[in-house]
Amino acid sequence: MRKLVIDKAAVKHNLSVIKERAAGAVIYGVLTSDGGGSGIVPMAKLLRAEGIGRFAVYDVAEAKALREAGFVDEEILMLRSTTDREELEQLVDLNVVCTISSVDTGLALNALAENRATVACAHIQVDTGMGFGGFLVSEPEKILLAYRSLPNVALEGIYTQLHAMKVGDPEAVRQLEQFHQVLETIRAGKFETGIVHAAGSFALLHNDSARLDGVRAGSAILGRCRRTRDDRLKTVGFGEVPLAEVRWLPKGHTIGTARPVVLKKPTRVAVLPVGYQNGFGLNRPRETTFWALWRLWRKSRNRSVRVCGQKVRIIGPIGATETLLNVTNVKCSAGDPAAFEIDPLFARGFVREFR
Repeated sequence: MRKLVIDKAAVKHNLSVIKERAAGAVIYGVLTSDGGGSGIVPMAKLLRAEGIGRFAVYDVAEAKALREAGFVDEEILMLRSTTDREELEQLVDLNVVCTISSVDTGLALNALAENRATVACAHIQVDTGMGFGGFLVSEPEKILLAYRSLPNVALEGIYTQLHAMKVGDPEAVRQLEQFHQVLETIRAGKFETGIVHAAGSFALLHNDSARLDGVRAGSAILGRCRRTRDDRLKTVGFGEVPLAEVRWLPKGHTIGTARPVVLKKPTRVAVLPVGYQNGFGLNRPRETTFWALWRLWRKSRNRSVRVCGQKVRIIGPIGATETLLNVTNVKCSAGDPAAFEIDPLFARGFVREFR
């Protein structure tokens, strides 16, 4: 059985770093993509046990999974706007805080709430340069129209998304300046902004000016965000699987498929029943500098696995469903455990286990 292990102690450590960086700001635990691959419900339970009571999702199904798992009173923020009536019906039924990114999305939510004789909750989304959605900063009159014309919508917050390119990125600085201009316009119109948030994981860790009233922590929880050497996070997620086969191969034997390798001497090999189709060897891009990419390349060439607690090298490239290991100097046999680093977001065919 393939196991994807989520180390609870490492998650708690990362949460302590996140809380320290948040410095009292409201923290939204972002649980998109099934909790970054860790499992949305068990991760949410761990976060709640550590004092996180607000969550952010991207799909109705994610919000529904949390409510059905007993997250009844916690705030759930939908980080995607919609005009689809069926989706809006479900979001209101689930008491989810919606996102309004345009006049049309605001009117759609207001009409639904009015028909139900209720008030829906929402945050305003502002596009300061990401392009994924939100009111444009060049159209403040439309943002003010949302505050004036949606009597059945309680606007409890406002947010934007920042680039996560590098520490001190001037583009992110420009985005924040534009966002503050929008906030000033709203306040000049005598409206309350509610919770103001801009920082995702990267900005939370490296940009104090982006902290504001709230922060959104997602990939940082697993230590899988764009990293710097001094961020103090721990990488969360490793795989465990028993070896499928162990045997000796003679000198000159060819192994591998895409880039075959010829053995230079007799070698004892073990078959790891995991390959790139299972997500082994796949990583999210964290840094984009030349030296960062060079380090990633070096790491891929020197990737290792622990067999019976000992570090062993991979022979040749990672296969589709199997990978060969050099266990010449390791006492092991088929069925013995092997452990390896794997990003939960890409892991496929694994049973999750929090320990």
